[in-house]
Amino acid sequence: MPTTTRAAVLWEVGGDWIIEDVELDDPKEGDVLVKMVVAGMCHSDEHSVTGDLPLGLPVIGGHEGAGIVEAVGPGVKSLAVGDHVSMSFIPSCGRCKSCVSGKGYLCDEGGKLFDVGMMSDGRIAHTCKGEPIARYAQLGTFSEHILVSENSLIKVEPDLPMHAVALVSCGVATGFGSATERAGTKPGETVAVVGIGGIGINAVQGAKAAGASRIIAIDPVEFKREKAMELGATHTFESMEAAQAEVPGLTWGDMCDRVILSPGVVTGDMIAPALGLTSKGGTLVVTGLASMAAMDVQMNLFMLSMMNQEVKGTIFGSMNPRHQIPKLLSMYREGNLKLDELVTTRYKLDDVNEGYKAMREGTNIRGVIEFS
Repeated sequence: MPTTTRAAVLWEVGGDWIIEDVELDDPKEGDVLVKMVVAGMCHSDEHSVTGDLPLGLPVIGGHEGAGIVEAVGPGVKSLAVGDHVSMSFIPSCGRCKSCVSGKGYLCDEGGKLFDVGMMSDGRIAHTCKGEPIARYAQLGTFSEHILVSENSLIKVEPDLPMHAVALVSCGVATGFGSATERAGTKPGETVAVVGIGGIGINAVQGAKAAGASRIIAIDPVEFKREKAMELGATHTFESMEAAQAEVPGLTWGDMCDRVILSPGVVTGDMIAPALGLTSKGGTLVVTGLASMAAMDVQMNLFMLSMMNQEVKGTIFGSMNPRHQIPKLLSMYREGNLKLDELVTTRYKLDDVNEGYKAMREGTNIRGVIEFS
């Protein structure tokens, strides 16, 4: 029998998330029905509200979360009823060229992330008020139940706190991997992180784990700078311009070996000052999302060549979800990764708009929705 669930739905750009009753199909081949326990409130969902990421609407929000398997469809092999799972907004099929070459974060199934139909077979399996409804990144974790592909779920140990399991499914992995994997931070280096939100704060943790000697956190919000110091930053500045004036003195003129650009919204005029913080032979990693329509970037191409610098993009921190999500949770269990400290406020599903208001005002590092 189809399942009726309550979910936060966005009907129009600029609108609020509206709590609606949504009809879910039964699990078919490769599908899994999950009862949600915790959903993380990531800034990426805000991009669908502002229109920077023009999704097909209506859409159920949320792509970061943890839950418990309630039912599985035919052919599901890696999961069983009762399993605790972390969601991965990057699916991992294990068969495509990217997956078998060790780049699961570029899985071909990612091309289906914003389709209305199911990832497994393309059918319409979610409806609201008689209309087909999409799910953010084929997940839609702002919902009491979700119907998703097995490829988007990773089994975790059942004794782990569900807020930790939720956080590693997007923001923690993306930020941590930006510093460790994509930037390639080495012991003793200087790393700057621009934008200390749910991703940037974990780039700070990644830089610390990689052995960086100086970790410079840059954000206009004092609360976020203070939080960065608690989780591993050694210096903070309110802007890239302020950092530009002081970093030469901290590094004997060398500047930063690695710079992670992770503000809420990346704009083209941020690249030049970020490269200004980057050393000769250094690496700039652009982690934050820009508007899909943005085409213009300001940078000095002569200096890019003469300084032998790199500019890299990244998705999911260039980490493989099936390997890295359990690894990050193991680090948390051993006390080497701070996750409890990331949760600023806990909300009910009905308070989702309050949580995003706090995020916009800069008073949340990470809000989470807890389902009863």
